[in-house]
Amino acid sequence: MLKFTEITKENPSKKTSKNRLKDFNEIYLNYSKQKAEEQASRCSQCGVPFCQVHCPLHNNIPDWLKLAAEDRLKEAYHVSSETNNMPEICGRICPQDRLCEGNCVIEQSGHGTVTIGSIEKFITDSAWEKGWIKKILPAKEKKQSVGIIGSGPAGLAAAEELRKAGYQITIYDRYDRPGGLLIYGIPNFKLEKYVVERRTQRLIESGINFELNCNVGIDKSFSEIKEKHHAILIATGVYKAREIDLNYEKFPNVLPALEYLIASNKVGLKDYIPDYSNGRLTAENKNVVVVGGGDTAMDCVRTAVRQKAKSVKCLYRRDQNNMPGSQREVNNAIEEGIDFNWLTLPTEYLGKDKVSQVKIVKMQLGSPDESGRRSPEIKKGSEKLIDSDLIIEALGFEPENLPIMFNDTSLNITRWGTIKINYKNMMTSLDGVFAAGDIVRGASLVVWGIRDGRDAAENIKQYLSNKKNLNLVSSKRVVNE
Repeated sequence: MLKFTEITKENPSKKTSKNRLKDFNEIYLNYSKQKAEEQASRCSQCGVPFCQVHCPLHNNIPDWLKLAAEDRLKEAYHVSSETNNMPEICGRICPQDRLCEGNCVIEQSGHGTVTIGSIEKFITDSAWEKGWIKKILPAKEKKQSVGIIGSGPAGLAAAEELRKAGYQITIYDRYDRPGGLLIYGIPNFKLEKYVVERRTQRLIESGINFELNCNVGIDKSFSEIKEKHHAILIATGVYKAREIDLNYEKFPNVLPALEYLIASNKVGLKDYIPDYSNGRLTAENKNVVVVGGGDTAMDCVRTAVRQKAKSVKCLYRRDQNNMPGSQREVNNAIEEGIDFNWLTLPTEYLGKDKVSQVKIVKMQLGSPDESGRRSPEIKKGSEKLIDSDLIIEALGFEPENLPIMFNDTSLNITRWGTIKINYKNMMTSLDGVFAAGDIVRGASLVVWGIRDGRDAAENIKQYLSNKKNLNLVSSKRVVNE
């Protein structure tokens, strides 16, 4: 270890921008075994590892880096998986530059960060290849069952932890495949779908039941689910798109980001999407404008350029340094030819039957707002028009109105529409009903979803172990907080 003074930082090879635009495959190649061991050996084995402190899961990063450097990959995998249900997924899509790697001590000292995410991915991909990852075999089966609504990161992590303890698990999801946004929201060039599918297949083989195409409140009532289980976890995520409120004419070529990304991912999975085939949901041969500056906006611009758009512009009202997403993803988009219009705000959509032009105005950064970021202000006299055949709004997500959807107004929500929980035990205003992930904290990172799912599982286990009888949720007292 401690070889950071002799060995320089070296990321895995990345396809050239020209080659990676030919398909939707992941752009980063895998480390060789020798290179992974070499890069892991750069870890300084800090007494206080800031990488671990700044990881939402508090992964034991120095420990599994040391094991990987010593060619003890199986042990490295076991240490990694003790705190993370999806290490190879986090290794691919976590914004390490803002989390573990961004806080690496040797990065701060000028030697270049340890490539934590790429090594994490290598360790677990190797574990899959070598057959070290087995289905879950609980030491003892329990009669109590848990219903989980939503099969995204929080729901899947909670299901795995509860199944390990022997509980009977059923996951309900509105889509036809499990995985939530891991399957339908994140493009293949960041996360190929087989990576998610082998995770969910392992859960199926472990005895977890999935009820897909089940939109709670429509296909099955919330009360019906409560009648079947001893505890419920709501992990629906947030899917309602924020709007910029410019599409007064309801132009059909103005799309929310998620509708666009879901269509692209479904086509990649060989599904037939009529609105993709007729051209509405594809960027091919169009002048595309994406509004927003987060990771979802980067997913959209990079998808559009792979769909052979005529041009792709990204409009963001602040500058590059103030973008909320991963700078790694921004740099990948720049390499791929995206035209970034920093400090730019759209003010009007113009056209007859569809948008043909967007009126934009330039911005300047003023004084910091309550979040500490400098507020964008309009520069007078800077208006101009740009051509656009397709506008994709990637402005973030908000929660759907779950009390109305679930027909249960005793489910309390916050003023932001997220579910209100008791943070000591993650229980909602309904006894035996818990909530975790984005539906509680708002749109966030996959790694936070996993953390919340694991925490919820621990609270559900404690709750069920304290029950003297096997009452179902529907028979329990409602607690209004």
